[in-house]
Amino acid sequence: MNSSTPSTGVYANGNDSKKFKRDRPPCSPSRVLHLRKIPCDVTEAEIISLGLPFGKVTNLLMLKGKSQAFLEMASEEAAVTMVNYYTPITPHLRSQPVYIQYSNHRELKTDNLPNQARAQAALQAVSAVQSGSLALSGGPSNEGTVLPGQSPVLRIIIENLFYPVTLEVLHQIFSKFGTVLKIITFTKNNQFQALLQYADPVNAHYAKMALDGQNIYNACCTLRIDFSKLTSLNVKYNNDKSRDFTRLDLPTGDGQPSLEPPMAAAFGAPGIISSPYAGAAGFAPAIGFPQATGVYGDVHRVKIMFNKKENALVQMADANQAQLAMNHLSGQRLYGKVLRATLSKHQAVQLPREGQEDQGLTKDFSNSPLHRFKKPGSKNFQNIFPPSATLHLSNIPPSVTVDDLKNLFIEAGCSVKAFKFFQKDRKMALIQLGSVEEAIQALIELHNHDLGENHHLRVSFSKSTI
Repeated sequence: MNSSTPSTGVYANGNDSKKFKRDRPPCSPSRVLHLRKIPCDVTEAEIISLGLPFGKVTNLLMLKGKSQAFLEMASEEAAVTMVNYYTPITPHLRSQPVYIQYSNHRELKTDNLPNQARAQAALQAVSAVQSGSLALSGGPSNEGTVLPGQSPVLRIIIENLFYPVTLEVLHQIFSKFGTVLKIITFTKNNQFQALLQYADPVNAHYAKMALDGQNIYNACCTLRIDFSKLTSLNVKYNNDKSRDFTRLDLPTGDGQPSLEPPMAAAFGAPGIISSPYAGAAGFAPAIGFPQATGVYGDVHRVKIMFNKKENALVQMADANQAQLAMNHLSGQRLYGKVLRATLSKHQAVQLPREGQEDQGLTKDFSNSPLHRFKKPGSKNFQNIFPPSATLHLSNIPPSVTVDDLKNLFIEAGCSVKAFKFFQKDRKMALIQLGSVEEAIQALIELHNHDLGENHHLRVSFSKSTI
């Protein structure tokens, strides 16, 4: 790095935070990130751990007296991914919220600054780990390094279990930090717990640093992570309670649910959070999508833009649901056009004031009876899948035949490729349509369709094919 820099005084004065509030445009990406309200006793390694899931961290400047820090990522893309993820899901260090925004500076120049030895040492340790040159059997055993003989197995306790957490959800969260080999879930002392084995203790170390104390969902399902005394897990069955990802040939076990529908999810299927570390998608509670079907969350309000009626704002119940909708729906085709779901600067859709002319472009759905996710712990949280040409149908009355259902979808403009009822439960069926676009359109038009006998058809995307 260049040792002569006129910008170090800006860091010392903390001007980034002042400029952010008054002068800066809301979006000016930079690979240098400004962190505010960091705890006074936080370590360099803990700050670095916030950036690790998103790419290589190349520099760090701590301003503990101002409760601030600057983190430099290797690329602007990595920084954008990090900011997009942490915007709706505030990260916590030592149980305190930390706020992240782009810095005005394009790179972090720290060569002439005092007290940088600890930061540089932490960065060098991380670099050694990422390049595979750190020997686990040696080195100082302090908080920021991997301890000799440390286990690759983590013990995970989920506190405040407001929503169900599946094995697949844990796999997606922890896979960002390395290859997950095995997971065993169980209940002990009335707490949902898991044992998770990585391929390498280094992966376990960074997963614990980054995830311990974090909430899987907003304000609930808190991860408490410790190293297990076990160094390896013995998994006998692959089912919804245990999984050996290196042995897909294992049996499901007597009396255990299989991995076929209508299981909570299949291998690699998204959980409710749909892998929060998945990549560059950015999330906000308000996203641009002009329907209120609620397949990925509960839609509270919709506003079609007056001057651009092909654009709309959709307010979901929370940021997690907005994240799901944007992940799964952006880029899909609907009614002949490609749908683009993007970040909105609005945190909520405002209803028109009394007497204000709106032409019916804004609607409130907060009390809609069609909400799938209003009930805490609902099984609907476990059956969230990407758009697919195969739809899962449920709540079918006994009198409705195969032809009745096929004709219903044909009349909606779909081409039916295959259909089958579930053998054990004729209230459910799978229907395969001509394309994903047809399936999205059919879900919008036919979910909650009145089939008679006080039965309304429930439609969702399926992970399976016929």
